[in-house]
Amino acid sequence: MMKYFKREEFNCTHTNNNEMDDAFLEKLDELREACGFPFVITSGYRDPSHPNEANKEKPGTHSQGIACDIRVNNGVERMNIVHNALKLGFGGIGVARSFVHVDNRDTTPVMWTYS
Repeated sequence: MMKYFKREEFNCTHTNNNEMDDAFLEKLDELREACGFPFVITSGYRDPSHPNEANKEKPGTHSQGIACDIRVNNGVERMNIVHNALKLGFGGIGVARSFVHVDNRDTTPVMWTYS
């Protein structure tokens, strides 16, 4: 059970499918609690046929159901999400101007920026 989200918020924008991982969603709920402000999910599950995934050699963490992008409105929100995601052990963090990507990969932790 999620306190802050509805599963439908994570539906693929291309197919409306949703194969989000329950453990990831529980961890995301913890992140939302730690941050103390509402999250708008701009990208959740992506079906392997989604245009952002279809051209990849191997589907990414979104199509594994272990990733999402969270809209940010300012640097304070961005910093708060990144700080708490690190504390909670998210394995992938991508930082953009308008969103922060978090994922639950089980490989070497990584952080990147989008240009």
